[in-house]
Amino acid sequence: MDGDGARGSALATTAPGLAWEYAPAPESRDVVSIAPEYGLFIDGEFGPAADGGTFATINPATEEPLARVAQAGPADVGRAVAAARRAYETTWRPMPGAERAKYLYRIARVLQERAREFAVLESLDNGKPIKESRDTDIPLAAAHFFYYAGWADKLEHAGFGPGPRPLGVAGQIIPWNFPLLMAAWKLAPALAAGNTCVLKPAETTPLTALLLAEVCQQAGLPPGVVNVLTGAGGTGAALAGHQGVDKIAFTGSTEVGKQIAATVAGTGKKVTLELGGKAANIIFDDAPVEAAVEGIVNGIFFNQGHVCCAGSRLLVQESAAQEVTDRLRRRLGTLRLGDPLDKNTDIGAINSRAQLDKITELSAAGQAEGADRWSPPCELPGRGFWFAPTIFTGVAQSHRIAREEIFGPVLSVLTFRTPDEAVAKANNTPYGLSAGVWTEKGSRILWLASKLRAGVVWANTYNRFDPASPFGGYTESGYGREGGRHGLAAYLDA
Repeated sequence: MDGDGARGSALATTAPGLAWEYAPAPESRDVVSIAPEYGLFIDGEFGPAADGGTFATINPATEEPLARVAQAGPADVGRAVAAARRAYETTWRPMPGAERAKYLYRIARVLQERAREFAVLESLDNGKPIKESRDTDIPLAAAHFFYYAGWADKLEHAGFGPGPRPLGVAGQIIPWNFPLLMAAWKLAPALAAGNTCVLKPAETTPLTALLLAEVCQQAGLPPGVVNVLTGAGGTGAALAGHQGVDKIAFTGSTEVGKQIAATVAGTGKKVTLELGGKAANIIFDDAPVEAAVEGIVNGIFFNQGHVCCAGSRLLVQESAAQEVTDRLRRRLGTLRLGDPLDKNTDIGAINSRAQLDKITELSAAGQAEGADRWSPPCELPGRGFWFAPTIFTGVAQSHRIAREEIFGPVLSVLTFRTPDEAVAKANNTPYGLSAGVWTEKGSRILWLASKLRAGVVWANTYNRFDPASPFGGYTESGYGREGGRHGLAAYLDA
Protein backbone atom coordinates (compact mmCIF):
# COMPACT_ATOMS: atom_id res chain seq x y z
CA MET A 1 0.00 0.00 0.00
CA ASP A 2 1.45 3.34 -1.01
CA GLY A 3 0.23 6.92 -1.12
CA ASP A 4 1.81 10.18 -2.28
CA GLY A 5 -0.79 12.84 -1.47
CA ALA A 6 -2.24 12.88 -4.97
CA ARG A 7 -3.36 9.26 -5.09
CA GLY A 8 -3.22 5.97 -3.24
CA SER A 9 -2.16 2.63 -4.68
CA ALA A 10 -1.82 -1.02 -3.79
CA LEU A 11 0.04 -3.82 -5.51
CA ALA A 12 -1.73 -7.10 -6.15
CA THR A 13 0.06 -10.10 -7.64
CA THR A 14 -1.55 -11.37 -10.83
CA ALA A 15 1.15 -13.90 -11.75
CA PRO A 16 4.58 -14.89 -10.40
CA GLY A 17 6.80 -11.85 -10.68
CA LEU A 18 4.05 -9.72 -12.22
CA ALA A 19 2.14 -6.98 -10.44
CA TRP A 20 -0.30 -4.28 -11.43
CA GLU A 21 -1.11 -0.88 -10.01
CA TYR A 22 -4.36 1.05 -9.85
CA ALA A 23 -4.36 4.17 -12.03
CA PRO A 24 -5.59 7.37 -10.38
CA ALA A 25 -9.33 7.99 -10.76
CA PRO A 26 -9.89 11.39 -9.17
CA GLU A 27 -13.31 12.98 -8.83
CA SER A 28 -13.37 16.57 -10.08
CA ARG A 29 -13.37 19.41 -7.56
CA ASP A 30 -15.08 21.57 -10.16
CA VAL A 31 -18.50 20.14 -9.32
CA VAL A 32 -18.58 22.19 -6.12
CA SER A 33 -18.05 25.92 -5.71
CA ILE A 34 -16.57 26.93 -2.34
CA ALA A 35 -16.99 30.57 -1.37
CA PRO A 36 -14.08 32.39 0.28
CA GLU A 37 -16.23 33.15 3.33
CA TYR A 38 -19.50 31.89 4.82
CA GLY A 39 -21.89 33.55 7.23
CA LEU A 40 -24.40 32.18 9.70
CA PHE A 41 -27.80 30.99 8.46
CA ILE A 42 -30.45 32.65 10.63
CA ASP A 43 -34.11 33.29 9.81
CA GLY A 44 -33.68 32.12 6.23
CA GLU A 45 -30.73 34.37 5.38
CA PHE A 46 -26.93 34.20 5.52
CA GLY A 47 -25.13 36.94 7.44
CA PRO A 48 -22.01 37.66 9.49
CA ALA A 49 -21.57 36.89 13.16
CA ALA A 50 -22.46 39.71 15.54
CA ASP A 51 -18.81 40.40 16.35
CA GLY A 52 -17.57 39.67 12.83
CA GLY A 53 -15.40 36.78 13.98
CA THR A 54 -14.41 33.99 11.59
CA PHE A 55 -12.30 30.85 11.57
CA ALA A 56 -10.75 28.71 8.84
CA THR A 57 -11.86 25.24 7.79
CA ILE A 58 -9.17 23.18 6.06
CA ASN A 59 -8.78 20.14 3.85
CA PRO A 60 -7.27 17.50 6.19
CA ALA A 61 -5.69 15.65 3.26
CA THR A 62 -3.56 18.66 2.26
CA GLU A 63 -3.87 21.17 5.15
CA GLU A 64 -5.06 23.66 2.52
CA PRO A 65 -7.54 26.30 3.75
CA LEU A 66 -10.93 25.84 2.10
CA ALA A 67 -12.90 28.83 3.43
CA ARG A 68 -13.40 31.16 6.35
CA VAL A 69 -16.57 30.58 8.34
CA ALA A 70 -18.44 32.82 10.78
CA GLN A 71 -17.87 32.19 14.48
CA ALA A 72 -21.23 32.40 16.26
CA GLY A 73 -21.30 33.91 19.73
CA PRO A 74 -24.01 34.12 22.43
CA ALA A 75 -25.75 37.02 20.67
CA ASP A 76 -25.98 34.97 17.47
CA VAL A 77 -27.35 31.99 19.41
CA GLY A 78 -30.02 34.30 20.83
CA ARG A 79 -30.98 35.57 17.38
CA ALA A 80 -31.20 32.03 15.97
CA VAL A 81 -33.31 30.74 18.87
CA ALA A 82 -35.64 33.74 18.57
CA ALA A 83 -36.04 33.13 14.83
CA ALA A 84 -36.76 29.46 15.45
CA ARG A 85 -39.35 30.36 18.11
CA ARG A 86 -41.17 32.77 15.76
CA ALA A 87 -41.23 30.21 12.98
CA TYR A 88 -42.47 27.54 15.39
CA GLU A 89 -45.34 29.59 16.75
CA THR A 90 -46.47 31.34 13.58
CA THR A 91 -45.73 28.89 10.77
CA TRP A 92 -44.37 25.42 11.40
CA ARG A 93 -46.41 24.16 14.35
CA PRO A 94 -49.79 25.29 12.91
CA MET A 95 -48.95 23.83 9.49
CA PRO A 96 -50.72 20.52 8.70
CA GLY A 97 -48.43 17.50 8.74
CA ALA A 98 -49.05 16.78 5.07
CA GLU A 99 -47.76 20.28 4.20
CA ARG A 100 -44.66 19.86 6.37
CA ALA A 101 -44.04 16.58 4.58
CA LYS A 102 -43.89 18.36 1.23
CA TYR A 103 -40.91 20.42 2.41
CA LEU A 104 -39.07 17.34 3.66
CA TYR A 105 -39.69 15.59 0.35
CA ARG A 106 -38.31 18.62 -1.49
CA ILE A 107 -35.17 18.65 0.64
CA ALA A 108 -34.68 14.92 0.00
CA ARG A 109 -35.07 15.34 -3.75
CA VAL A 110 -32.67 18.28 -3.90
CA LEU A 111 -30.11 16.28 -1.93
CA GLN A 112 -30.38 13.55 -4.53
CA GLU A 113 -30.12 16.02 -7.39
CA ARG A 114 -27.02 17.65 -5.87
CA ALA A 115 -25.55 14.41 -4.51
CA ARG A 116 -22.27 14.65 -6.42
CA GLU A 117 -21.70 18.22 -5.24
CA PHE A 118 -22.36 17.22 -1.61
CA ALA A 119 -20.11 14.14 -1.85
CA VAL A 120 -17.14 16.11 -3.14
CA LEU A 121 -17.58 18.85 -0.56
CA GLU A 122 -17.87 16.29 2.26
CA SER A 123 -14.66 14.55 1.23
CA LEU A 124 -12.79 17.85 0.89
CA ASP A 125 -13.86 19.15 4.30
CA ASN A 126 -13.83 15.85 6.21
CA GLY A 127 -11.09 13.75 4.55
CA LYS A 128 -13.20 10.63 3.97
CA PRO A 129 -12.93 8.68 0.69
CA ILE A 130 -15.23 9.92 -2.04
CA LYS A 131 -16.72 6.46 -2.55
CA GLU A 132 -17.96 6.53 1.06
CA SER A 133 -19.39 10.04 0.76
CA ARG A 134 -20.94 9.17 -2.60
CA ASP A 135 -22.29 5.70 -1.77
CA THR A 136 -23.13 5.95 1.95
CA ASP A 137 -23.33 9.42 3.49
CA ILE A 138 -25.32 11.33 0.88
CA PRO A 139 -27.82 8.59 -0.07
CA LEU A 140 -28.54 7.86 3.60
CA ALA A 141 -29.02 11.56 4.36
CA ALA A 142 -31.60 11.85 1.58
CA ALA A 143 -33.24 8.60 2.73
CA HIS A 144 -33.77 10.00 6.22
CA PHE A 145 -35.62 13.03 4.86
CA PHE A 146 -37.74 10.78 2.63
CA TYR A 147 -38.51 8.43 5.53
CA TYR A 148 -39.54 11.09 8.03
CA ALA A 149 -41.55 12.98 5.42
CA GLY A 150 -43.76 9.92 5.38
CA TRP A 151 -44.34 10.21 9.15
CA ALA A 152 -45.24 13.91 9.23
CA ASP A 153 -48.99 13.40 8.71
CA LYS A 154 -49.21 10.12 10.66
CA LEU A 155 -47.97 11.11 14.12
CA GLU A 156 -51.29 10.28 15.77
CA HIS A 157 -50.89 6.71 14.52
CA ALA A 158 -47.28 6.27 15.67
CA GLY A 159 -48.16 4.89 19.10
CA PHE A 160 -47.48 8.06 21.11
CA GLY A 161 -51.07 8.69 22.15
CA PRO A 162 -53.99 10.45 20.47
CA GLY A 163 -52.50 13.95 20.35
CA PRO A 164 -48.69 14.03 20.28
CA ARG A 165 -47.33 17.58 20.26
CA PRO A 166 -43.98 18.97 19.15
CA LEU A 167 -41.63 20.23 21.85
CA GLY A 168 -40.77 23.59 20.28
CA VAL A 169 -37.22 24.69 19.47
CA ALA A 170 -34.60 21.94 19.15
CA GLY A 171 -30.90 22.71 19.60
CA GLN A 172 -28.90 20.12 17.67
CA ILE A 173 -25.14 19.65 17.96
CA ILE A 174 -23.49 17.27 15.50
CA PRO A 175 -19.98 15.77 15.14
CA TRP A 176 -17.38 15.88 12.39
CA ASN A 177 -17.28 12.20 11.39
CA PHE A 178 -20.54 12.14 9.35
CA PRO A 179 -21.40 15.84 9.01
CA LEU A 180 -24.28 15.75 6.53
CA LEU A 181 -25.66 12.39 7.64
CA MET A 182 -25.76 13.45 11.30
CA ALA A 183 -27.52 16.67 10.30
CA ALA A 184 -30.17 14.60 8.51
CA TRP A 185 -30.51 12.25 11.52
CA LYS A 186 -31.27 15.28 13.69
CA LEU A 187 -33.25 17.58 11.41
CA ALA A 188 -35.58 15.16 9.63
CA PRO A 189 -37.45 13.72 12.65
CA ALA A 190 -37.54 17.08 14.44
CA LEU A 191 -39.10 18.81 11.44
CA ALA A 192 -41.53 15.98 10.77
CA ALA A 193 -42.73 16.22 14.38
CA GLY A 194 -43.38 19.96 14.00
CA ASN A 195 -40.33 21.40 15.78
CA THR A 196 -38.01 24.12 14.51
CA CYS A 197 -34.24 23.72 14.74
CA VAL A 198 -30.97 25.46 15.48
CA LEU A 199 -28.20 23.23 14.11
CA LYS A 200 -24.59 23.58 15.23
CA PRO A 201 -22.13 21.61 13.02
CA ALA A 202 -18.64 20.66 14.13
CA GLU A 203 -15.94 23.31 13.87
CA THR A 204 -13.78 21.23 11.49
CA THR A 205 -16.60 20.24 9.10
CA PRO A 206 -19.12 23.08 8.66
CA LEU A 207 -19.37 23.26 4.87
CA THR A 208 -22.00 20.62 4.06
CA ALA A 209 -24.26 21.96 6.82
CA LEU A 210 -24.05 25.38 5.19
CA LEU A 211 -24.76 23.86 1.79
CA LEU A 212 -27.74 22.10 3.36
CA ALA A 213 -28.94 25.55 4.48
CA GLU A 214 -28.85 26.57 0.80
CA VAL A 215 -30.94 23.49 0.04
CA CYS A 216 -33.48 24.64 2.63
CA GLN A 217 -33.71 27.94 0.77
CA GLN A 218 -34.01 26.13 -2.55
CA ALA A 219 -36.82 23.96 -1.15
CA GLY A 220 -38.68 27.06 0.02
CA LEU A 221 -38.55 26.14 3.70
CA PRO A 222 -40.12 28.98 5.72
CA PRO A 223 -37.55 31.32 7.32
CA GLY A 224 -36.45 30.33 10.82
CA VAL A 225 -37.52 26.71 10.61
CA VAL A 226 -33.89 25.64 10.22
CA ASN A 227 -30.99 27.82 11.40
CA VAL A 228 -27.31 26.89 11.12
CA LEU A 229 -24.74 28.30 13.56
CA THR A 230 -21.08 27.57 12.88
CA GLY A 231 -18.49 27.80 15.62
CA ALA A 232 -16.42 25.94 18.18
CA GLY A 233 -17.31 24.39 21.52
CA GLY A 234 -18.38 27.70 23.03
CA THR A 235 -21.14 28.02 20.44
CA GLY A 236 -22.48 24.59 21.33
CA ALA A 237 -22.31 25.37 25.04
CA ALA A 238 -24.26 28.62 24.52
CA LEU A 239 -26.90 26.74 22.53
CA ALA A 240 -27.23 23.99 25.14
CA GLY A 241 -27.59 26.54 27.93
CA HIS A 242 -30.03 28.88 26.18
CA GLN A 243 -33.32 29.07 28.07
CA GLY A 244 -35.33 29.37 24.86
CA VAL A 245 -34.35 25.88 23.68
CA ASP A 246 -36.79 23.07 24.52
CA LYS A 247 -34.73 20.08 23.40
CA ILE A 248 -31.01 19.32 23.02
CA ALA A 249 -29.82 16.53 20.74
CA PHE A 250 -26.08 15.85 20.81
CA THR A 251 -23.84 13.37 19.04
CA GLY A 252 -20.18 13.42 20.03
CA SER A 253 -17.76 12.50 22.78
CA THR A 254 -18.84 11.12 26.14
CA GLU A 255 -16.95 13.89 27.93
CA VAL A 256 -18.87 16.68 26.17
CA GLY A 257 -22.11 14.73 26.53
CA LYS A 258 -21.69 14.70 30.30
CA GLN A 259 -21.11 18.45 30.27
CA ILE A 260 -24.32 18.99 28.30
CA ALA A 261 -26.28 16.71 30.64
CA ALA A 262 -25.03 18.74 33.61
CA THR A 263 -25.92 22.02 31.87
CA VAL A 264 -29.53 21.07 31.19
CA ALA A 265 -30.15 19.22 34.47
CA GLY A 266 -33.16 20.70 36.25
CA THR A 267 -34.21 22.90 33.32
CA GLY A 268 -36.98 20.67 32.02
CA LYS A 269 -35.37 20.37 28.59
CA LYS A 270 -35.54 17.02 26.85
CA VAL A 271 -32.14 15.58 25.98
CA THR A 272 -30.85 12.78 23.77
CA LEU A 273 -27.16 11.89 23.79
CA GLU A 274 -25.43 9.59 21.31
CA LEU A 275 -21.87 9.29 22.62
CA GLY A 276 -18.76 7.14 22.36
CA GLY A 277 -18.34 3.42 21.92
CA LYS A 278 -15.87 0.56 22.16
CA ALA A 279 -17.77 -2.11 20.27
CA ALA A 280 -16.94 -5.80 20.27
CA ASN A 281 -16.99 -7.62 16.92
CA ILE A 282 -17.27 -11.31 17.90
CA ILE A 283 -16.07 -14.03 15.50
CA PHE A 284 -16.88 -17.68 16.24
CA ASP A 285 -14.95 -20.58 14.72
CA ASP A 286 -17.92 -21.59 12.54
CA ALA A 287 -18.22 -18.13 10.94
CA PRO A 288 -17.65 -17.76 7.18
CA VAL A 289 -14.11 -16.44 7.40
CA GLU A 290 -13.96 -14.42 4.18
CA ALA A 291 -17.23 -12.68 4.96
CA ALA A 292 -16.14 -12.10 8.56
CA VAL A 293 -12.86 -10.52 7.43
CA GLU A 294 -14.77 -8.12 5.20
CA GLY A 295 -17.01 -7.35 8.15
CA ILE A 296 -13.98 -6.67 10.35
CA VAL A 297 -12.51 -4.30 7.75
CA ASN A 298 -15.82 -2.50 7.34
CA GLY A 299 -16.28 -2.40 11.09
CA ILE A 300 -13.05 -0.60 11.97
CA PHE A 301 -11.46 0.87 8.83
CA PHE A 302 -14.57 2.39 7.27
CA ASN A 303 -14.33 6.20 7.52
CA GLN A 304 -10.79 5.85 8.97
CA GLY A 305 -12.33 4.39 12.13
CA HIS A 306 -14.07 7.71 12.81
CA VAL A 307 -17.25 5.87 13.79
CA CYS A 308 -18.78 5.79 17.27
CA CYS A 309 -20.01 2.23 16.71
CA ALA A 310 -16.74 1.02 15.12
CA GLY A 311 -15.86 -2.62 15.86
CA SER A 312 -12.60 -1.58 17.49
CA ARG A 313 -12.37 -4.69 19.71
CA LEU A 314 -12.14 -7.91 17.71
CA LEU A 315 -13.01 -10.96 19.83
CA VAL A 316 -12.03 -14.15 17.97
CA GLN A 317 -12.64 -17.70 19.17
CA GLU A 318 -9.23 -19.10 20.04
CA SER A 319 -9.38 -22.00 17.58
CA ALA A 320 -9.94 -19.59 14.66
CA ALA A 321 -7.73 -16.71 15.76
CA GLN A 322 -4.67 -17.54 13.65
CA GLU A 323 -6.60 -18.04 10.43
CA VAL A 324 -8.67 -14.88 10.94
CA THR A 325 -5.67 -12.66 11.73
CA ASP A 326 -3.63 -14.08 8.84
CA ARG A 327 -6.42 -13.41 6.34
CA LEU A 328 -7.05 -10.00 7.87
CA ARG A 329 -3.41 -9.02 7.35
CA ARG A 330 -3.56 -10.12 3.72
CA ARG A 331 -6.74 -8.10 3.24
CA LEU A 332 -5.21 -4.97 4.74
CA GLY A 333 -2.37 -5.27 2.25
CA THR A 334 -4.86 -4.57 -0.55
CA LEU A 335 -6.31 -1.39 0.95
CA ARG A 336 -5.35 1.86 -0.74
CA LEU A 337 -4.53 4.96 1.30
CA GLY A 338 -4.34 8.38 -0.28
CA ASP A 339 -6.26 11.19 -1.94
CA PRO A 340 -9.85 11.14 -0.62
CA LEU A 341 -11.14 12.31 -4.01
CA ASP A 342 -9.61 9.29 -5.78
CA LYS A 343 -12.37 6.74 -6.38
CA ASN A 344 -9.89 3.92 -5.65
CA THR A 345 -9.07 5.16 -2.15
CA ASP A 346 -10.11 3.01 0.81
CA ILE A 347 -8.43 4.93 3.65
CA GLY A 348 -8.63 8.71 3.61
CA ALA A 349 -7.21 11.40 5.87
CA ILE A 350 -7.67 11.76 9.61
CA ASN A 351 -10.02 14.68 10.18
CA SER A 352 -7.74 16.95 12.22
CA ARG A 353 -4.31 17.31 13.78
CA ALA A 354 -5.84 16.96 17.24
CA GLN A 355 -7.49 13.65 16.34
CA LEU A 356 -4.30 12.36 14.73
CA ASP A 357 -2.38 13.19 17.91
CA LYS A 358 -4.92 11.25 19.99
CA ILE A 359 -4.71 8.19 17.74
CA THR A 360 -0.91 8.34 17.77
CA GLU A 361 -0.76 8.68 21.56
CA LEU A 362 -3.09 5.74 22.24
CA SER A 363 -1.30 3.54 19.69
CA ALA A 364 2.03 4.29 21.38
CA ALA A 365 0.43 3.33 24.70
CA GLY A 366 -0.60 -0.01 23.20
CA GLN A 367 3.00 -0.76 22.28
CA ALA A 368 4.30 0.41 25.63
CA GLU A 369 1.87 -1.88 27.46
CA GLY A 370 3.13 -4.91 25.54
CA ALA A 371 0.69 -5.46 22.64
CA ASP A 372 2.10 -6.42 19.24
CA ARG A 373 1.56 -3.75 16.59
CA TRP A 374 1.29 -4.39 12.84
CA SER A 375 0.50 -2.28 9.80
CA PRO A 376 0.86 -3.14 6.11
CA PRO A 377 3.79 -1.50 4.30
CA CYS A 378 2.59 2.03 3.80
CA GLU A 379 4.20 5.30 2.72
CA LEU A 380 2.11 8.15 4.07
CA PRO A 381 1.64 11.39 2.10
CA GLY A 382 3.97 14.19 3.09
CA ARG A 383 1.21 16.68 3.86
CA GLY A 384 -2.06 16.30 5.65
CA PHE A 385 -3.14 14.10 8.56
CA TRP A 386 -2.61 10.39 7.93
CA PHE A 387 -2.47 7.17 9.93
CA ALA A 388 -1.89 3.70 8.52
CA PRO A 389 -4.46 0.97 9.31
CA THR A 390 -3.14 -0.79 12.40
CA ILE A 391 -3.77 -4.11 14.17
CA PHE A 392 -2.76 -4.92 17.74
CA THR A 393 -2.55 -8.56 18.82
CA GLY A 394 -1.67 -9.90 22.24
CA VAL A 395 -4.03 -7.33 23.75
CA ALA A 396 -5.11 -7.64 27.39
CA GLN A 397 -8.39 -6.23 28.66
CA SER A 398 -6.43 -3.93 30.96
CA HIS A 399 -4.68 -2.20 28.05
CA ARG A 400 -5.78 1.32 27.23
CA ILE A 401 -6.35 0.37 23.59
CA ALA A 402 -8.93 -2.19 24.77
CA ARG A 403 -10.70 0.25 27.10
CA GLU A 404 -10.55 3.74 25.57
CA GLU A 405 -12.20 4.93 22.39
CA ILE A 406 -9.44 5.62 19.85
CA PHE A 407 -11.71 6.86 17.05
CA GLY A 408 -9.21 5.91 14.38
CA PRO A 409 -8.14 2.99 12.14
CA VAL A 410 -6.79 0.90 15.03
CA LEU A 411 -8.02 -2.62 15.86
CA SER A 412 -7.38 -4.51 19.11
CA VAL A 413 -7.56 -8.31 18.84
CA LEU A 414 -8.51 -10.44 21.84
CA THR A 415 -9.46 -14.13 22.02
CA PHE A 416 -12.08 -16.19 23.82
CA ARG A 417 -12.89 -19.90 24.21
CA THR A 418 -16.58 -20.12 25.10
CA PRO A 419 -19.69 -18.06 24.35
CA ASP A 420 -19.93 -17.09 28.02
CA GLU A 421 -16.37 -15.77 27.93
CA ALA A 422 -17.16 -13.82 24.74
CA VAL A 423 -20.12 -12.15 26.44
CA ALA A 424 -18.06 -11.34 29.55
CA LYS A 425 -15.28 -9.74 27.52
CA ALA A 426 -17.65 -7.89 25.20
CA ASN A 427 -19.52 -6.40 28.15
CA ASN A 428 -16.32 -5.46 29.98
CA THR A 429 -16.54 -1.81 28.91
CA PRO A 430 -18.20 1.36 30.20
CA TYR A 431 -19.75 1.82 26.74
CA GLY A 432 -22.84 0.17 25.29
CA LEU A 433 -23.48 1.36 21.76
CA SER A 434 -23.07 -1.59 19.40
CA ALA A 435 -21.69 -5.09 18.80
CA GLY A 436 -21.33 -7.62 16.00
CA VAL A 437 -21.72 -11.42 16.02
CA TRP A 438 -20.44 -13.78 13.30
CA THR A 439 -21.60 -17.40 13.41
CA GLU A 440 -23.66 -19.86 11.37
CA LYS A 441 -25.88 -20.70 14.36
CA GLY A 442 -29.00 -18.54 14.51
CA SER A 443 -29.75 -19.67 18.06
CA ARG A 444 -26.32 -18.49 19.17
CA ILE A 445 -26.90 -15.09 17.56
CA LEU A 446 -30.17 -14.65 19.41
CA TRP A 447 -28.64 -15.83 22.69
CA LEU A 448 -25.74 -13.39 22.42
CA ALA A 449 -27.98 -10.53 21.37
CA SER A 450 -29.98 -11.02 24.57
CA LYS A 451 -26.81 -10.99 26.70
CA LEU A 452 -24.80 -8.18 25.10
CA ARG A 453 -25.23 -4.74 26.67
CA ALA A 454 -25.40 -2.82 23.40
CA GLY A 455 -28.02 -0.70 21.71
CA VAL A 456 -27.42 -2.32 18.31
CA VAL A 457 -26.25 -5.88 17.61
CA TRP A 458 -25.41 -6.77 14.00
CA ALA A 459 -25.57 -10.42 12.93
CA ASN A 460 -23.13 -11.57 10.20
CA THR A 461 -22.75 -7.98 9.04
CA TYR A 462 -21.53 -4.67 10.43
CA ASN A 463 -22.23 -0.96 10.07
CA ARG A 464 -25.57 -1.46 8.33
CA PHE A 465 -28.01 1.42 8.77
CA ASP A 466 -31.55 2.11 7.70
CA PRO A 467 -33.74 5.16 8.41
CA ALA A 468 -36.47 2.87 9.75
CA SER A 469 -34.18 1.23 12.33
CA PRO A 470 -33.50 2.89 15.72
CA PHE A 471 -29.93 3.54 16.84
CA GLY A 472 -28.56 4.49 20.25
CA GLY A 473 -26.74 3.23 23.31
CA TYR A 474 -26.61 2.71 27.04
CA THR A 475 -24.39 3.83 29.96
CA GLU A 476 -21.39 5.88 28.71
CA SER A 477 -22.74 5.67 25.15
CA GLY A 478 -25.66 7.94 26.03
CA TYR A 479 -29.43 7.57 26.00
CA GLY A 480 -32.32 8.05 23.61
CA ARG A 481 -32.75 6.69 20.11
CA GLU A 482 -32.42 8.14 16.62
CA GLY A 483 -33.97 6.64 13.53
CA GLY A 484 -37.22 4.81 13.00
CA ARG A 485 -40.43 5.51 14.88
CA HIS A 486 -38.34 5.70 18.07
CA GLY A 487 -36.53 8.74 16.68
CA LEU A 488 -39.79 10.69 16.62
CA ALA A 489 -40.39 10.14 20.35
CA ALA A 490 -37.46 12.37 21.24
CA TYR A 491 -39.16 15.32 19.52
CA LEU A 492 -42.72 14.84 20.77
CA ASP A 493 -44.51 15.67 24.02
CA ALA A 494 -47.07 12.89 23.92
